[in-house]
Amino acid sequence: MSIHMNQNRVTPVTLQKMKGKTPIVALTAYEKPMAELIDPHVDMIIVGDSVGMVVYGQDSTLGVTLEMMINHGLAVTRGAAHACVIIDMPFGSYQESPQQAFRHASQVLIRTGAQAVKLEGGAEMLDTTRFLTQRGIPVMPHIGLMPQHVNQLGGFKTQARDTAAIGALVSLAKDFEQAGAFSILIEGTSELAARTVTAEVSIPVIGIGASPACDGQVLVTEDILGLFSDYTPKFAKRYIDLGPLITHACAEYAREVRTAEFPTAEHCFGLSPTTKVSTD
Repeated sequence: MSIHMNQNRVTPVTLQKMKGKTPIVALTAYEKPMAELIDPHVDMIIVGDSVGMVVYGQDSTLGVTLEMMINHGLAVTRGAAHACVIIDMPFGSYQESPQQAFRHASQVLIRTGAQAVKLEGGAEMLDTTRFLTQRGIPVMPHIGLMPQHVNQLGGFKTQARDTAAIGALVSLAKDFEQAGAFSILIEGTSELAARTVTAEVSIPVIGIGASPACDGQVLVTEDILGLFSDYTPKFAKRYIDLGPLITHACAEYAREVRTAEFPTAEHCFGLSPTTKVSTD
């Protein structure tokens, strides 16, 4: 028996070939219905550890577990037939050693069917990136503002504002490229920093709160739909405000149930439309 990959699937190799040619479109997803809706329109779906804040109401991403990421990743891959699915490695699941990272990243890919993993870090993650890529695990490093380092950074602050910091970020990006990374996500930096990094490496750079010059852009889907209001970053653009629409639909449903307008015969099995139903 032979197993063949979906020929229509965007892969890490596909994304690499898009560098400098076609802007890469990426969004986040945490469950199957959302993945199905966004899949036809994007090249990449990131199952982010932002799930901790968006879905679970946590204050940061630090409380997200490996099992949570695997479960949400599996749900997303069941709904995504086209986009390249990349799953975040959660805090504590890869920092100890390259061996720990491989053990957990391999489980993520085996159990979910995703195409790659994303990990946060600086120079300390170069050996891990090299170790994973040499063993068949595509890696997207996450540089710049790194939410898993929020305690160390002192909050969600813009990174790489001065010349020295920009130079260090460019050097780091080049090192990740040499270590085998297929792409880089850069978040929350000065525009100049993200633009310079994009120009200096030959792999795609995906920006979030970074620069229009990046090879692609990613946003949290709930932010663009108006479904997450706890915190709205400056870089997020709301394309529709679904929150009030959902509230209105729920209010109408509640009113109809309380006034016995719903359900009617058309919503029941074996009940004739002419049958009168007593509400006593």
